[in-house]
Amino acid sequence: MILVTGGTGLVGTHLLYELARKNENIRATIRPSSDIREVRKVFGYYSEKAEADRLFNKIEWVTADINDIPALTETFKDVDFVYHCAALVSFDPADEKKLRKINIEGTANVVNLCIAKKVKKLCYVSSVAAIGTGQGNAEIDENAKWNPEENHNDYAISKYGAEIEVWRGTQEGVNTVIVNPGIIIGPGFWNTGSGKIFTRIDKGLKYHFPKVSGFVAVQDVVKAMLLLMSSNISNEQFILVGENLSFEHVLKTTAEFMDKPKPSRPLKKWMVKMGWVVQKIGSFFGMKRAITRDSVKTLYTKTYYRNSKIQEATGMEFTPISRVLKESSDLYLKETGQKN
Repeated sequence: MILVTGGTGLVGTHLLYELARKNENIRATIRPSSDIREVRKVFGYYSEKAEADRLFNKIEWVTADINDIPALTETFKDVDFVYHCAALVSFDPADEKKLRKINIEGTANVVNLCIAKKVKKLCYVSSVAAIGTGQGNAEIDENAKWNPEENHNDYAISKYGAEIEVWRGTQEGVNTVIVNPGIIIGPGFWNTGSGKIFTRIDKGLKYHFPKVSGFVAVQDVVKAMLLLMSSNISNEQFILVGENLSFEHVLKTTAEFMDKPKPSRPLKKWMVKMGWVVQKIGSFFGMKRAITRDSVKTLYTKTYYRNSKIQEATGMEFTPISRVLKESSDLYLKETGQKN
């Protein structure tokens, strides 16, 4: 039996689709507030209705929060392999406690059950946010050291803390692989994460910014996870980045594919700082903060990642980001009735 946590997220949904295609016995955790219809919708992107229904019905859904230990314990019955995809992604300082509770404590709970139930192998989905920084514009690889003295955001700290829990599990006999994806691009979740790229372009995005980071197709993240879990590789981590690109390039390319106006104005630092001030004041009245003091700086940074380790270990090739942007744009336009 294969257990997937976070099965209703972007990575988890695409992972479940591929596992179902492989005719695996699959169990997936959901929270009471989760909507599995989004999963079925994504299955429909890649298969005709009858086949999508058949694959979707292969999943055994279990309601269990990763911080609900009794419920989580039940989900581990007869489980041999675990893909831990569940996580909270937030850059709002008000969510610091939630980030630690879900990402660190929740991962510790998963690891403890992997130890107790003698799970054969665990795959943990981390982030490049948990990788150390490089020198200048040098490409960052898996050997980069985390510097606790640097000014990390709460999300990065929580993912690094979760990795510490996973490494603890390896010391207690759990064979593990960690993947550190960059910004994951893929279809189906248009109002969260990178999916907002498509909705904001659709609504008319005027501004772009020069930040450079690593991007990767969601299908490639899943492919790497499956290859690593079926291999003899264990107790290693792998950066998953297809290309290092600027947000300006990604946003303009997406606008071109969607036949929408390209964002033409560079976002000035004073504009971001003004937004930070407004959100800072608004946070006292319950406004969610998407801009922090840290993010003002990172919008203008250039960070490059190296993907040679996963390529050498598995031989996988990455999908060009332009292709996944085109495919995702087409699906968005079709879903919103703008394209047949």
